[in-house]
Amino acid sequence: MTRFTQAELEAARDRLVPDVVADGLGVLFCGINPGLMTAATGHHFARPGNRFWPVLHLSGFTPRLMKPSEQQELLSYGLGITNVVARATARADELSAQEYREGGRLLATKVARLRPRWLAVVGVTAYRAAFEDKKAGVGPQERVFGDTRVWVLPNPSGLNAHWTAATMAEEFARLRLAAEA
Repeated sequence: MTRFTQAELEAARDRLVPDVVADGLGVLFCGINPGLMTAATGHHFARPGNRFWPVLHLSGFTPRLMKPSEQQELLSYGLGITNVVARATARADELSAQEYREGGRLLATKVARLRPRWLAVVGVTAYRAAFEDKKAGVGPQERVFGDTRVWVLPNPSGLNAHWTAATMAEEFARLRLAAEA
């Protein structure tokens, strides 16, 4: 893994991280927003403590543990990645309520254009803020965007101590089974 100085990470705040998307994906995973490591590398979920890539593999979405630098390979599995908010921050709590709402509006437009079977938002707090749904929990949601169903997954950040990699993988696997049905 490339090591970055704090100054290099801070300079990455202004970089946009391109989506990994295509029309008609099986599942479009949606992070909260890029962290500074993601912005610096251009690879989603790049922070070493983030459990997205291990959980994706443990849940059966990918046949092997992938590195963030291999993110484009997700498209071959019918998977993609985007974010609710494009702005990179050190922590998600740096985002405003307005950024979440605007991000939700833009995400709905993106989903309508790309038409994935499932939108999987990783982080219940982000989903609640983006779509003003204070009662949402982890799992399938009533909300749909056209024909796209929505599933909220636990946030894979290493800071999310409520979920282990194993329990997260179980929830991701529930989505995988629904997406395969």
